[in-house]
Amino acid sequence: MSTRTSERDPLARRSLHRLLVTAGVVGAALLAVVGVVTGLALAALGRERAALGELLGPAALERANAAARTVDVVGLVALVVLAAGLVGLLLWLRRAVVRPTEQLAAEVRDVASGDLERPIGVRGPKEITSLSRDVDAMRRALLAEMAEIELARAELDARGRELERSNSDLEQFAYVASHDLQEPLRKVTSFCQLLQRRYGGQLDERADQYIEFAVDGAKRMQVLINDLLAFSRVGRADGPVEEIDAGELLDRAVRNLAGALEEAGGEITHDELPRVRAEPALLATVFQNLLANALKFRGEDPPRVHVAVDRDDGRWLLRFTDNGIGIEPEYGEQIFVIFQRLHGKSTYPGTGIGLAMCRKIVEHHGGTVWLEETPGPGSTFVVALPVLDPATPEDTHDAA
Repeated sequence: MSTRTSERDPLARRSLHRLLVTAGVVGAALLAVVGVVTGLALAALGRERAALGELLGPAALERANAAARTVDVVGLVALVVLAAGLVGLLLWLRRAVVRPTEQLAAEVRDVASGDLERPIGVRGPKEITSLSRDVDAMRRALLAEMAEIELARAELDARGRELERSNSDLEQFAYVASHDLQEPLRKVTSFCQLLQRRYGGQLDERADQYIEFAVDGAKRMQVLINDLLAFSRVGRADGPVEEIDAGELLDRAVRNLAGALEEAGGEITHDELPRVRAEPALLATVFQNLLANALKFRGEDPPRVHVAVDRDDGRWLLRFTDNGIGIEPEYGEQIFVIFQRLHGKSTYPGTGIGLAMCRKIVEHHGGTVWLEETPGPGSTFVVALPVLDPATPEDTHDAA
Protein backbone atom coordinates (compact mmCIF):
# COMPACT_ATOMS: atom_id res chain seq x y z
CA MET A 1 0.00 0.00 0.00
CA SER A 2 2.80 2.43 0.89
CA THR A 3 4.70 1.71 -2.34
CA ARG A 4 1.67 2.24 -4.56
CA THR A 5 0.76 5.48 -2.80
CA SER A 6 4.28 6.87 -3.12
CA GLU A 7 4.23 5.98 -6.82
CA ARG A 8 0.86 7.67 -7.43
CA ASP A 9 1.45 10.96 -5.54
CA PRO A 10 4.07 12.44 -7.95
CA LEU A 11 1.94 11.32 -10.90
CA ALA A 12 -1.13 13.08 -9.47
CA ARG A 13 0.89 16.25 -8.82
CA ARG A 14 2.29 16.26 -12.36
CA SER A 15 -1.19 15.75 -13.79
CA LEU A 16 -2.60 18.67 -11.80
CA HIS A 17 0.31 20.91 -12.75
CA ARG A 18 -0.17 20.02 -16.40
CA LEU A 19 -3.87 20.90 -16.00
CA LEU A 20 -3.05 24.33 -14.55
CA VAL A 21 -0.37 25.03 -17.17
CA THR A 22 -2.78 24.04 -19.92
CA ALA A 23 -5.47 26.32 -18.50
CA GLY A 24 -2.96 29.19 -18.31
CA VAL A 25 -1.79 28.62 -21.88
CA VAL A 26 -5.37 28.48 -23.15
CA GLY A 27 -6.23 31.69 -21.25
CA ALA A 28 -3.15 33.47 -22.58
CA ALA A 29 -4.01 32.35 -26.09
CA LEU A 30 -7.55 33.65 -25.65
CA LEU A 31 -6.20 37.01 -24.41
CA ALA A 32 -3.84 37.19 -27.39
CA VAL A 33 -6.63 36.40 -29.83
CA VAL A 34 -8.92 38.97 -28.22
CA GLY A 35 -6.10 41.54 -28.32
CA VAL A 36 -5.33 40.92 -31.98
CA VAL A 37 -9.03 41.03 -32.91
CA THR A 38 -9.50 44.21 -30.90
CA GLY A 39 -6.41 45.82 -32.52
CA LEU A 40 -7.60 44.91 -35.97
CA ALA A 41 -11.06 46.20 -35.17
CA LEU A 42 -9.62 49.50 -33.84
CA ALA A 43 -7.38 49.87 -36.92
CA ALA A 44 -10.34 49.28 -39.22
CA LEU A 45 -12.39 51.68 -37.13
CA GLY A 46 -9.65 54.36 -37.48
CA ARG A 47 -9.60 54.02 -41.22
CA GLU A 48 -13.37 54.23 -41.36
CA ARG A 49 -13.25 57.24 -39.04
CA ALA A 50 -10.78 59.08 -41.33
CA ALA A 51 -12.88 58.38 -44.39
CA LEU A 52 -16.01 59.45 -42.56
CA GLY A 53 -14.35 62.74 -41.49
CA GLU A 54 -13.56 63.62 -45.05
CA LEU A 55 -17.20 63.05 -45.98
CA LEU A 56 -19.02 64.64 -43.00
CA GLY A 57 -16.79 67.46 -41.83
CA PRO A 58 -15.15 68.45 -38.51
CA ALA A 59 -18.28 68.21 -36.32
CA ALA A 60 -19.14 64.72 -37.43
CA LEU A 61 -15.47 63.70 -37.08
CA GLU A 62 -15.45 64.81 -33.41
CA ARG A 63 -18.52 62.76 -32.70
CA ALA A 64 -16.93 59.73 -34.40
CA ASN A 65 -13.76 60.18 -32.32
CA ALA A 66 -15.84 60.22 -29.12
CA ALA A 67 -17.58 57.02 -30.18
CA ALA A 68 -14.22 55.46 -30.99
CA ARG A 69 -12.86 56.35 -27.55
CA THR A 70 -15.94 54.72 -26.02
CA VAL A 71 -15.27 51.57 -28.03
CA ASP A 72 -11.63 51.62 -26.91
CA VAL A 73 -12.68 51.85 -23.27
CA VAL A 74 -15.20 49.02 -23.70
CA GLY A 75 -12.57 46.83 -25.39
CA LEU A 76 -10.06 47.54 -22.60
CA VAL A 77 -12.65 46.73 -19.97
CA ALA A 78 -13.46 43.48 -21.79
CA LEU A 79 -9.78 42.54 -21.81
CA VAL A 80 -9.48 43.29 -18.09
CA VAL A 81 -12.61 41.25 -17.31
CA LEU A 82 -11.32 38.34 -19.41
CA ALA A 83 -7.94 38.42 -17.67
CA ALA A 84 -9.62 38.59 -14.24
CA GLY A 85 -11.84 35.62 -15.20
CA LEU A 86 -8.79 33.61 -16.24
CA VAL A 87 -7.00 34.37 -12.96
CA GLY A 88 -10.16 33.45 -11.04
CA LEU A 89 -10.40 30.17 -12.94
CA LEU A 90 -6.82 29.29 -12.04
CA LEU A 91 -7.40 30.15 -8.37
CA TRP A 92 -10.60 28.08 -8.33
CA LEU A 93 -8.82 25.11 -9.87
CA ARG A 94 -6.12 25.33 -7.22
CA ARG A 95 -8.59 25.66 -4.35
CA ALA A 96 -11.15 23.10 -5.60
CA VAL A 97 -8.88 20.47 -7.20
CA VAL A 98 -5.19 20.85 -6.34
CA ARG A 99 -5.48 21.45 -2.58
CA PRO A 100 -8.02 18.63 -1.92
CA THR A 101 -5.90 16.25 -3.95
CA GLU A 102 -2.74 17.22 -2.06
CA GLN A 103 -4.60 16.85 1.26
CA LEU A 104 -5.87 13.41 0.24
CA ALA A 105 -2.35 12.35 -0.81
CA ALA A 106 -0.92 13.56 2.53
CA GLU A 107 -3.53 11.65 4.55
CA VAL A 108 -2.96 8.51 2.48
CA ARG A 109 0.79 8.79 3.12
CA ASP A 110 0.14 9.03 6.87
CA VAL A 111 -2.03 5.91 6.75
CA ALA A 112 0.52 4.06 4.60
CA SER A 113 3.24 4.91 7.13
CA GLY A 114 1.30 3.03 9.82
CA ASP A 115 -1.18 5.53 11.28
CA LEU A 116 -4.26 3.45 10.52
CA GLU A 117 -6.29 5.16 13.24
CA ARG A 118 -6.33 8.46 11.34
CA PRO A 119 -9.60 8.91 9.43
CA ILE A 120 -9.50 10.10 5.83
CA GLY A 121 -12.03 12.76 4.91
CA VAL A 122 -11.44 15.32 2.14
CA ARG A 123 -14.05 17.70 0.76
CA GLY A 124 -13.79 18.81 -2.80
CA PRO A 125 -15.14 17.85 -6.19
CA LYS A 126 -17.43 14.85 -6.33
CA GLU A 127 -14.75 12.54 -7.71
CA ILE A 128 -12.17 13.45 -5.04
CA THR A 129 -14.74 13.14 -2.24
CA SER A 130 -15.78 9.72 -3.54
CA LEU A 131 -12.15 8.62 -3.75
CA SER A 132 -11.60 9.82 -0.18
CA ARG A 133 -14.54 7.75 1.06
CA ASP A 134 -13.24 4.66 -0.78
CA VAL A 135 -9.76 5.01 0.70
CA ASP A 136 -11.21 5.48 4.19
CA ALA A 137 -13.36 2.36 3.71
CA MET A 138 -10.21 0.44 2.78
CA ARG A 139 -8.50 1.81 5.91
CA ARG A 140 -11.36 0.59 8.11
CA ALA A 141 -11.26 -2.82 6.41
CA LEU A 142 -7.54 -3.06 7.14
CA LEU A 143 -8.18 -2.16 10.78
CA ALA A 144 -10.80 -4.90 11.03
CA GLU A 145 -8.48 -7.46 9.43
CA MET A 146 -5.63 -6.46 11.75
CA ALA A 147 -7.94 -6.83 14.74
CA GLU A 148 -8.86 -10.34 13.57
CA ILE A 149 -5.19 -11.19 13.05
CA GLU A 150 -4.34 -9.91 16.52
CA LEU A 151 -7.17 -11.99 17.98
CA ALA A 152 -5.96 -15.08 16.10
CA ARG A 153 -2.41 -14.41 17.28
CA ALA A 154 -3.57 -14.17 20.88
CA GLU A 155 -5.49 -17.42 20.48
CA LEU A 156 -2.44 -19.06 18.91
CA ASP A 157 -0.27 -17.87 21.81
CA ALA A 158 -2.78 -19.30 24.27
CA ARG A 159 -2.78 -22.62 22.44
CA GLY A 160 1.01 -22.56 22.35
CA ARG A 161 1.10 -22.13 26.12
CA GLU A 162 -1.44 -24.93 26.48
CA LEU A 163 0.68 -27.14 24.21
CA GLU A 164 3.71 -26.31 26.31
CA ARG A 165 1.86 -27.39 29.43
CA SER A 166 0.71 -30.54 27.64
CA ASN A 167 4.29 -31.32 26.63
CA SER A 168 5.36 -30.83 30.20
CA ASP A 169 2.66 -33.26 31.32
CA LEU A 170 3.82 -35.72 28.66
CA GLU A 171 7.38 -35.48 29.90
CA GLN A 172 6.13 -36.12 33.40
CA PHE A 173 4.22 -39.14 32.10
CA ALA A 174 7.39 -40.40 30.43
CA TYR A 175 9.19 -40.15 33.74
CA VAL A 176 6.40 -42.02 35.52
CA ALA A 177 6.34 -44.67 32.79
CA SER A 178 10.09 -45.18 32.98
CA HIS A 179 10.24 -45.44 36.75
CA ASP A 180 7.03 -45.75 38.73
CA LEU A 181 5.10 -47.95 36.28
CA GLN A 182 7.96 -50.23 35.31
CA GLU A 183 8.83 -51.14 38.88
CA PRO A 184 5.47 -52.77 39.75
CA LEU A 185 5.35 -54.26 36.27
CA ARG A 186 8.72 -55.91 36.78
CA LYS A 187 7.45 -57.29 40.07
CA VAL A 188 4.34 -58.71 38.40
CA THR A 189 6.45 -60.25 35.65
CA SER A 190 8.93 -61.74 38.12
CA PHE A 191 6.24 -63.34 40.28
CA CYS A 192 4.38 -64.68 37.25
CA GLN A 193 7.58 -66.26 35.99
CA LEU A 194 8.24 -67.61 39.48
CA LEU A 195 4.77 -69.19 39.53
CA GLN A 196 5.40 -70.65 36.11
CA ARG A 197 8.72 -72.22 37.15
CA ARG A 198 7.61 -73.49 40.57
CA TYR A 199 4.09 -74.69 39.85
CA GLY A 200 4.27 -75.44 36.14
CA GLY A 201 2.92 -78.95 35.58
CA GLN A 202 1.64 -79.30 39.15
CA LEU A 203 -1.68 -77.64 38.41
CA ASP A 204 -4.18 -78.50 35.72
CA GLU A 205 -3.68 -77.53 32.08
CA ARG A 206 -5.96 -74.50 32.35
CA ALA A 207 -3.96 -73.10 35.30
CA ASP A 208 -0.73 -73.45 33.31
CA GLN A 209 -2.41 -71.64 30.42
CA TYR A 210 -3.51 -68.78 32.69
CA ILE A 211 -0.01 -68.40 34.06
CA GLU A 212 1.38 -68.36 30.50
CA PHE A 213 -1.12 -65.62 29.55
CA ALA A 214 -0.10 -63.55 32.58
CA VAL A 215 3.62 -63.88 31.84
CA ASP A 216 3.14 -63.04 28.15
CA GLY A 217 0.91 -60.06 28.93
CA ALA A 218 3.39 -58.66 31.44
CA LYS A 219 6.26 -59.00 28.96
CA ARG A 220 4.31 -57.33 26.18
CA MET A 221 3.27 -54.52 28.53
CA GLN A 222 6.90 -53.93 29.46
CA VAL A 223 7.92 -53.77 25.78
CA LEU A 224 5.02 -51.43 25.05
CA ILE A 225 5.97 -49.06 27.88
CA ASN A 226 9.60 -48.98 26.73
CA ASP A 227 8.57 -48.26 23.12
CA LEU A 228 6.11 -45.57 24.21
CA LEU A 229 8.77 -43.98 26.36
CA ALA A 230 11.21 -43.95 23.44
CA PHE A 231 8.52 -42.46 21.17
CA SER A 232 7.73 -39.66 23.64
CA ARG A 233 11.41 -38.76 24.01
CA VAL A 234 12.01 -38.14 20.28
CA GLY A 235 12.87 -34.47 19.82
CA ARG A 236 12.72 -33.65 23.54
CA ALA A 237 16.10 -34.71 24.83
CA ASP A 238 18.12 -33.41 21.86
CA GLY A 239 21.29 -35.37 21.26
CA PRO A 240 24.40 -34.24 19.38
CA VAL A 241 23.69 -33.30 15.74
CA GLU A 242 26.53 -33.88 13.29
CA GLU A 243 27.30 -34.37 9.64
CA ILE A 244 27.64 -38.08 9.05
CA ASP A 245 27.67 -40.56 6.19
CA ALA A 246 24.25 -42.20 5.98
CA GLY A 247 25.99 -45.35 4.73
CA GLU A 248 27.79 -45.69 8.07
CA LEU A 249 24.46 -45.49 9.93
CA LEU A 250 22.98 -48.11 7.60
CA ASP A 251 25.95 -50.41 8.24
CA ARG A 252 25.44 -49.91 11.98
CA ALA A 253 21.79 -50.93 11.63
CA VAL A 254 22.78 -54.01 9.59
CA ARG A 255 25.26 -55.06 12.30
CA ASN A 256 22.54 -54.74 14.95
CA LEU A 257 20.32 -57.05 12.88
CA ALA A 258 23.07 -59.56 12.07
CA GLY A 259 21.42 -62.39 14.04
CA ALA A 260 17.98 -61.97 12.48
CA LEU A 261 19.55 -61.48 9.04
CA GLU A 262 21.54 -64.71 9.31
CA GLU A 263 18.54 -66.63 10.62
CA ALA A 264 16.37 -65.49 7.71
CA GLY A 265 19.14 -65.99 5.14
CA GLY A 266 18.59 -62.40 3.99
CA GLU A 267 20.76 -59.93 2.11
CA ILE A 268 20.93 -56.14 2.37
CA THR A 269 22.60 -54.03 -0.34
CA HIS A 270 22.76 -50.28 -0.88
CA ASP A 271 24.02 -47.55 -3.19
CA GLU A 272 26.61 -45.04 -2.12
CA LEU A 273 24.63 -42.97 0.39
CA PRO A 274 25.13 -39.21 0.94
CA ARG A 275 26.29 -37.32 3.98
CA VAL A 276 23.47 -35.84 6.04
CA ARG A 277 23.07 -33.76 9.16
CA ALA A 278 21.39 -35.81 11.88
CA GLU A 279 21.47 -37.31 15.35
CA PRO A 280 23.27 -40.56 14.55
CA ALA A 281 21.48 -42.69 17.15
CA LEU A 282 18.01 -41.57 16.02
CA LEU A 283 18.61 -41.93 12.27
CA ALA A 284 20.21 -45.35 12.81
CA THR A 285 17.02 -46.33 14.67
CA VAL A 286 14.98 -45.37 11.58
CA PHE A 287 17.14 -47.50 9.28
CA GLN A 288 17.07 -50.41 11.73
CA ASN A 289 13.27 -50.31 12.03
CA LEU A 290 12.77 -50.29 8.26
CA LEU A 291 15.22 -53.17 7.77
CA ALA A 292 13.73 -55.14 10.67
CA ASN A 293 10.25 -54.79 9.15
CA ALA A 294 11.57 -56.11 5.84
CA LEU A 295 12.99 -59.14 7.64
CA LYS A 296 9.85 -59.66 9.73
CA PHE A 297 7.24 -59.32 6.98
CA ARG A 298 9.02 -61.58 4.47
CA GLY A 299 7.53 -63.97 2.02
CA GLU A 300 8.58 -67.51 1.13
CA ASP A 301 11.81 -66.39 -0.54
CA PRO A 302 14.81 -65.25 1.50
CA PRO A 303 14.46 -61.50 2.24
CA ARG A 304 16.28 -59.09 -0.05
CA VAL A 305 16.52 -55.37 0.72
CA HIS A 306 18.15 -52.72 -1.45
CA VAL A 307 18.59 -49.09 -0.42
CA ALA A 308 18.79 -46.76 -3.43
CA VAL A 309 19.32 -43.01 -3.39
CA ASP A 310 18.11 -40.20 -5.66
CA ARG A 311 18.24 -36.44 -5.40
CA ASP A 312 15.08 -34.35 -5.64
CA ASP A 313 16.03 -30.65 -5.58
CA GLY A 314 17.02 -29.90 -1.99
CA ARG A 315 16.52 -33.36 -0.50
CA TRP A 316 17.86 -36.89 -0.72
CA LEU A 317 15.39 -39.72 -1.35
CA LEU A 318 16.50 -43.00 0.25
CA ARG A 319 14.35 -45.88 -1.05
CA PHE A 320 14.18 -49.07 1.04
CA THR A 321 12.84 -51.74 -1.34
CA ASP A 322 12.20 -55.32 -0.20
CA ASN A 323 10.67 -58.50 -1.64
CA GLY A 324 8.34 -59.18 1.30
CA ILE A 325 4.59 -59.62 1.54
CA GLY A 326 3.97 -55.96 0.63
CA ILE A 327 1.38 -53.43 1.84
CA GLU A 328 -1.80 -52.40 0.10
CA PRO A 329 -1.70 -48.71 -1.02
CA GLU A 330 -4.88 -47.82 0.92
CA TYR A 331 -2.97 -48.49 4.16
CA GLY A 332 -0.13 -46.15 3.18
CA GLU A 333 -0.97 -43.59 5.90
CA GLN A 334 -2.56 -45.86 8.47
CA ILE A 335 0.70 -47.74 9.07
CA PHE A 336 2.36 -44.53 10.34
CA VAL A 337 -0.26 -44.00 13.06
CA ILE A 338 0.85 -45.07 16.51
CA PHE A 339 -0.50 -48.47 17.66
CA GLN A 340 -1.95 -49.20 14.19
CA ARG A 341 -1.36 -52.77 13.04
CA LEU A 342 -2.36 -54.59 9.87
CA HIS A 343 -1.79 -58.07 11.30
CA GLY A 344 -2.64 -59.83 14.54
CA LYS A 345 -0.14 -60.09 17.40
CA SER A 346 -0.06 -63.86 17.05
CA THR A 347 0.94 -63.62 13.37
CA TYR A 348 3.61 -60.91 13.63
CA PRO A 349 4.88 -59.63 16.98
CA GLY A 350 5.28 -55.93 17.73
CA THR A 351 3.59 -52.94 19.35
CA GLY A 352 2.67 -50.88 16.27
CA ILE A 353 4.95 -47.98 17.25
CA GLY A 354 7.93 -48.62 14.95
CA LEU A 355 6.79 -46.78 11.78
CA ALA A 356 5.20 -43.97 13.81
CA MET A 357 8.54 -43.48 15.53
CA CYS A 358 10.34 -43.53 12.16
CA ARG A 359 8.15 -40.74 10.82
CA LYS A 360 8.53 -38.68 14.00
CA ILE A 361 12.33 -39.01 13.91
CA VAL A 362 12.59 -38.15 10.20
CA GLU A 363 10.30 -35.11 10.63
CA HIS A 364 12.46 -34.08 13.59
CA HIS A 365 15.34 -33.95 11.08
CA GLY A 366 13.37 -31.77 8.66
CA GLY A 367 12.35 -34.58 6.31
CA THR A 368 9.53 -37.04 5.86
CA VAL A 369 8.90 -40.73 5.13
CA TRP A 370 6.17 -42.43 3.13
CA LEU A 371 5.17 -45.70 1.47
CA GLU A 372 5.73 -45.63 -2.29
CA GLU A 373 3.47 -47.70 -4.49
CA THR A 374 5.52 -50.20 -6.47
CA PRO A 375 4.53 -52.85 -9.01
CA GLY A 376 4.95 -56.48 -8.07
CA PRO A 377 5.59 -58.02 -4.65
CA GLY A 378 7.33 -56.26 -1.79
CA SER A 379 7.17 -52.68 -0.59
CA THR A 380 9.21 -49.49 -0.85
CA PHE A 381 9.63 -46.94 1.93
CA VAL A 382 11.08 -43.55 0.98
CA VAL A 383 13.04 -41.52 3.53
CA ALA A 384 13.48 -37.89 2.41
CA LEU A 385 16.24 -35.93 4.16
CA PRO A 386 17.50 -32.38 3.49
CA VAL A 387 20.66 -31.94 1.44
CA LEU A 388 23.50 -30.45 3.46
CA ASP A 389 24.31 -27.73 0.94
CA PRO A 390 23.08 -27.94 -2.67
CA ALA A 391 26.00 -25.76 -3.84
CA THR A 392 28.72 -27.91 -2.25
CA PRO A 393 30.15 -30.46 -4.70
CA GLU A 394 31.37 -32.86 -2.01
CA ASP A 395 27.82 -33.31 -0.72
CA THR A 396 26.66 -34.66 -4.08
CA HIS A 397 26.64 -38.44 -4.59
CA ASP A 398 25.63 -40.14 -7.79
CA ALA A 399 23.32 -43.07 -7.43
CA ALA A 400 25.02 -46.31 -8.42
